[in-house]
Amino acid sequence: MPALKPTDFRGAVTWLGRVADRGARLASEPLTSARLTFAGIEGESHAGLTRPADSRVRFQYPKGTEIRNTRQLSIVSAEELALIAADMGLDQFDPAWIGASMVVAGIADFSLVPPSTRIQFESGATVTVDMQNRPCVLPAPEIDRDHPGIGKRFKPAAEGRRGVTAWVEREGEIALGDGFRLHIPDQPRWPHHPF
Repeated sequence: MPALKPTDFRGAVTWLGRVADRGARLASEPLTSARLTFAGIEGESHAGLTRPADSRVRFQYPKGTEIRNTRQLSIVSAEELALIAADMGLDQFDPAWIGASMVVAGIADFSLVPPSTRIQFESGATVTVDMQNRPCVLPAPEIDRDHPGIGKRFKPAAEGRRGVTAWVEREGEIALGDGFRLHIPDQPRWPHHPF
């Protein structure tokens, strides 16, 4: 019996980006298309089959421990970026400031898409949602480059709207304007979860 249910939730890719050198800058450079490999987007600083453990998993592993890379992509929604921009007092929010890999449109409350959801593109390329991304202070300097003094507003404005992290399950090409469909796990909510 299939564990993932195809849904009628569909959207489109409105922006693609790649962080070429995370050591130099957080900002991503815009792309018109991207090749998704099992390691992530080709040429992306966050690509790789493994990565060093960071603050996301600090209760599980000491910092720097080599673990599976489930944070190959950072995906945000156009609708949530518009809300972030409004709360920050900006006309628009540039996804490059946060090192985004992809902006999608058409999915309400995108940051709340369940973990293990598959985002399947027209090409067949598929990514698996790992978890909701958490806003942090690291984008502030990137935002301040264009809007001095505004960067500190990002973290509170992005709470619950920072999108998701994801990893590539099936390789393939994606491009601006490509459509996708969500495939959601049919597992019920665990009744013992404290949240």
